Amino acid sequence: MKTFITIVCAWLVMSTAIAQTSLKGKVRGVVIDQAQKPSEFVTILLLKAKDSTLVKGVVTNDKGQYDFDNVAEGGYRVATSLVGFKKVYSEPFTIDAANAEVQVKTLTMVEEAKSLNEVKVVAKKPFIEQEIDRTVVNVENSIVSSGNTALEVLEKAPGVTIDRQNDNVQLKGKSGVIVMIDGKQTYLSGQEVANLLKNTPSDNIEKIEIITNPSSKYDAAGNVGIINIRMKKNKNFGTNGTAIAGVGYGRYEKANASLNLNHRVGKINAFGNYSYFHNRRFQENELNRVIPFNGTVTYFDQESKRANRFDGHTFRTGVDYFINKKSTIGVLATGFINDWRQPNGINNTIIRDASGQITLKPTTDVSVKNKWSNVTGNVNYKYDFDGKGRELTADLDYSRFNGDSYNNLNTTYRNANDSIVQPAALVRNDMPSTIDIWAFKSDYVHPLKKGAKLEAGVKSSSVKSGNNLVYEDFIDGRWVENANQSNQFKYTENINAAYVNYAGKLNKKTSIQAGLRLENTFSRGNSVTLNKVVDRNYTNLFPTLFVSRQLDTNNVLNVSLSRRIDRPNYQNLNPFRFYLDPYTYQQGNPYLKPQFTNSVQVTHVYKGKFSTSLSYSRTTDVIVNEVPGQIPEENITYVTTDNLATQDNVSLTMSFPVTVTKWWNMQNNINVNYNKFDSPYLGAQYNVDFVAFNVYTSQNFVLPKGFTAEVFGWYNSKSVYGFYTAQPMGAFGFGVQKSFMNKKASLKLNVNDPLWLNRFSGYAKYQDIDFRIKSRWESRVARLTFTYRFGNQNVKAARQRSTSTESERNRAGGGNN
Repeated sequence: MKTFITIVCAWLVMSTAIAQTSLKGKVRGVVIDQAQKPSEFVTILLLKAKDSTLVKGVVTNDKGQYDFDNVAEGGYRVATSLVGFKKVYSEPFTIDAANAEVQVKTLTMVEEAKSLNEVKVVAKKPFIEQEIDRTVVNVENSIVSSGNTALEVLEKAPGVTIDRQNDNVQLKGKSGVIVMIDGKQTYLSGQEVANLLKNTPSDNIEKIEIITNPSSKYDAAGNVGIINIRMKKNKNFGTNGTAIAGVGYGRYEKANASLNLNHRVGKINAFGNYSYFHNRRFQENELNRVIPFNGTVTYFDQESKRANRFDGHTFRTGVDYFINKKSTIGVLATGFINDWRQPNGINNTIIRDASGQITLKPTTDVSVKNKWSNVTGNVNYKYDFDGKGRELTADLDYSRFNGDSYNNLNTTYRNANDSIVQPAALVRNDMPSTIDIWAFKSDYVHPLKKGAKLEAGVKSSSVKSGNNLVYEDFIDGRWVENANQSNQFKYTENINAAYVNYAGKLNKKTSIQAGLRLENTFSRGNSVTLNKVVDRNYTNLFPTLFVSRQLDTNNVLNVSLSRRIDRPNYQNLNPFRFYLDPYTYQQGNPYLKPQFTNSVQVTHVYKGKFSTSLSYSRTTDVIVNEVPGQIPEENITYVTTDNLATQDNVSLTMSFPVTVTKWWNMQNNINVNYNKFDSPYLGAQYNVDFVAFNVYTSQNFVLPKGFTAEVFGWYNSKSVYGFYTAQPMGAFGFGVQKSFMNKKASLKLNVNDPLWLNRFSGYAKYQDIDFRIKSRWESRVARLTFTYRFGNQNVKAARQRSTSTESERNRAGGGNN
């Protein structure tokens, strides 16, 4: 903890020092039109005189005036920017001790002679922006936008890490991120989200919003936060699209393909995407356990080798119909079909007694099949009252999941001399499952004076799921159901919510956003087999508050407070057992409780791109995955998902992009976490705290003749989460890309973890639980990806002038998976 406090203090001192050493130079001026009248809303760019690098931008007021404060010493000039007018430059000038305040000669705007149809407007934004309630990664037009996947781009965002072993997205060291696309819930598990992001080309993404403390208009679910992926909208009339084909190889083959289409004509905008992902991979585990029982101990040394195959199909299609200038109606359908198979997993175990003598050598052949499919439909409506931001939106969603999990184990028992000592044990289990989700949501936005707005909305969702686990033993030549292991489980949930949210300015430099959300939850877990019903009915208030203060031209300070809830993942409520062998399995927990999180965050942004965030959160009834347990009399070790009493988290996140030269850009992210768990468990008090950190860096190079290159690397320090201590991990990779066919096509070669450094090593030691685990998987992979963009690329004037036909920001579905 002392180390963490030292790092926090040092960084805050550095941030203060940077702000205090900024020179107080000032630049002022006036812009007029050809009639000598003031020109308002003109973008003024402060540029370095040497190479025209953008330093800062402002907008003229109603008197045509503009000013820049705290301008560092150096040579500059200013330029105007406004659609339909020529760019006008000032004469170069210098800020130094003798010229601390500069009055720029009046600039006169001149209309552009070309028609608007011929003008192509490109607004270059910084790769990472900090807004009052979110961090925005501007993917469109950035150096990383071409040829990458959404997952690769997301990894560069501050505070985001990708658990490559489990394909899990983490934010500030915590799992459970809710991923949305265009403001709509994906209804996917963590691994399914990762597969979706792997197949989403970054060329199709406009920006990624990272909302660590969501406002009251969002569902209160998700203590980690929300990642909202905003797809590019078709700003063109006609048809365009992107086609991607890729192959890869590590120890086994990989392949992916996707097609994205957009078509806009008249009042209709249609879009669609189909993706296919194939991945054959392996995983190797070593598990060493010590199991005490009745005054003696038993030693287990296990080694498993598993090759599995995944084939996934995803689709997303929809139509927006612009009824008139005020009304838009749309329909959306999404879905996936996933097939995961492990046909020939092998687990070898050596069991020793207290003296170290081998007592048994079981070998288990494991066959697993998991099929999972989903179809989600949405109907949405938007009514724009006056074209000034007053609008009403409504969404109706239905989502259906179908799954079937199958597990077959064949165990042979041998002695130390490899002689068979007992007949083979054959067991199998099968569990079909369904999930049905209905959700309705409506939002109203009412603009107020001076740019403020009031938002209000309601939402209702209903979930029904059913699992029927059938466990069978092979006895006397036939399969016999094991009633002690079989289980039928049904779950229903209904959530009703309402919220109000206000956003506005307290003064010229201070913005505020405050909201309150009310949610009532009723859930029922019914174990038909055990004749046990668990009902829960609770109502909670979730307040949010955001304050943003513009300290000066270069420094912004944001403060946020929020209360959140995380309800159990539907998959975690599933009582299905996944067996590694007869002595080791993973199991769901149908009686999980929701967790609640209160958090506060302070973010300092320097020059719009260097950001530092310090946050604290306390979570009660913490939902922890892979909580270990034992049945010592049967030598069984299992993991499940359970609630721990409390978790305290302090997180420091730093993001600092660096432009080394025009052709070399760096993105650097550092995240330091302090976690403390305190909870009764297995008859004792579990109390542990730990400081850990994560570093990510990427180097992007623009090379001649259409080539770009990237080198990236990451490192995770030793860390503790739940009951597990993980040893340090790290890896690096590189890629090179070539653009051709007038930049419509690109070919990218990417190599991840070429030295095969990425591996997991950890242990759990608590009460009678004592085991160590090592794991390796196919992280060393080379991929070749071809991307082709086609269709109409010309911006049309009619589309440029109208913004009321853009899809609304605030559509959201319901539920979590």
